[in-house]
This record gives sequence, C-alpha cells and structure tokens, in this order.
Amino acid sequence: MALPKTKAPGDMPPALDGFGGIKRYWDKTNDKYAAKILPGEVYVTTEDEVITTVLGSCVSACVRDPIFKVGGMNHFMLPLSSGSGSWDSDGGLSTRYGNYAMELLINEIIKHGGSRKNLEVKIFGGGKVLSKTMSSNVGERNIHFVEEYLRLEGLKLEAGDVGDIYPRKVLFHPYSGLVRVKKLRNMHNRTVAERETAYMKQIDQQPASGEIDLF
Repeated sequence: MALPKTKAPGDMPPALDGFGGIKRYWDKTNDKYAAKILPGEVYVTTEDEVITTVLGSCVSACVRDPIFKVGGMNHFMLPLSSGSGSWDSDGGLSTRYGNYAMELLINEIIKHGGSRKNLEVKIFGGGKVLSKTMSSNVGERNIHFVEEYLRLEGLKLEAGDVGDIYPRKVLFHPYSGLVRVKKLRNMHNRTVAERETAYMKQIDQQPASGEIDLF
C-alpha cells in the first residue's frame, strides 16, 4: 500500500478524540507532523505522523496494526498501580503506570480500527539513569513488567532496545512501523535523570485513583 501524500505544514490533521492535548508540531527532518509525548502520556494516530519521546528509566511501547494503519506509543514511569483511576491520555495519574498505559494504548488502537490479532509491538527504555537514593531499579521493573504483560496477553514482541545506562530518544512512525532510537550518551543524561527524579516525587505525592538504531 502506498504511503499517503505528505501534508504541508498548514494542513495538520486533526487529533483523534482524547488526544488533542498532546503537543504536535511540523518536523522538518522527517517531513511530517510529530507528536511529542511526556511521561504519563499516550498518543494514537491513523495518520502518517511520527511520535517522539525521551526515555530514561521509563519505558515506551510502540504498537501498531500494519493492516489498518493505526498505531501509537505510551510512556510510563512505574509498572503497576492497584488503584482504580480513570483512563487519561493527556498525562493524568493513571497512565503513569504501565498497566493502565498499556491497556489504554491497545484499547484506543482497537477503538480506531485496529485488530488485536494484527498488533505489532516494540519496546524501548528502562535505562538505569536514576540515582541510588531513588528507585534505581525502576527501569528493570518496567522492563520486566512490559515483557510479562505481553506474554500474558499473547502479544508478540517484534523488536526492542531496553536496559543499559543511557537515556534514549525514540521516534516511532506508526504508519510504516519504523522506529529510530538514539542513545543520549553525553549532556542529556543528567537532564533526563533530574526530570524523572522530580516526576517520581510527583507520583509519590499524587498516587493514582549518540547513534541511531533502527527497529
């Protein structure tokens, strides 16, 4: 199937219901619109967009239906919550946790035309970037959670890049399935660690109700 014609910067496609709060912009490098998600956010699209995020100990799952051309990405900090918080794609409390973020992402893809049997999954992140005074094993816990989640749900893991000690910048093209990953080996490490440390403190206070690799 041919790729859709690239839209001009003035023709930003409308976001799907529930995802209007996600920051989007024209990405000159990729010649298409991009959605930038932060910790606790999820974005799903039926357009030829790119979804991008920066991960430290957090994990993102990139999920798509290659037949019906719908896909999305999440970004979660902690694996599980036993709370009963409501779904919230725009950075609410529930989607900070892997169990909510995974369910929301998959359900929204199916809601917008995808089929569970077609889903392709790629996972990224889980680096050990937090200080010893924080939950320094949170990356490992996130990796274990998402791998076990996929196993229990019968979803096939197509590819991934997890663990290690570096933050990552991830760019996911749901329409084609291509993922570009750049490990941030230098000055960005401290910034990502500081952001995640502050984010973990926020979660505690508000509990839930270098090179580019291709994948």
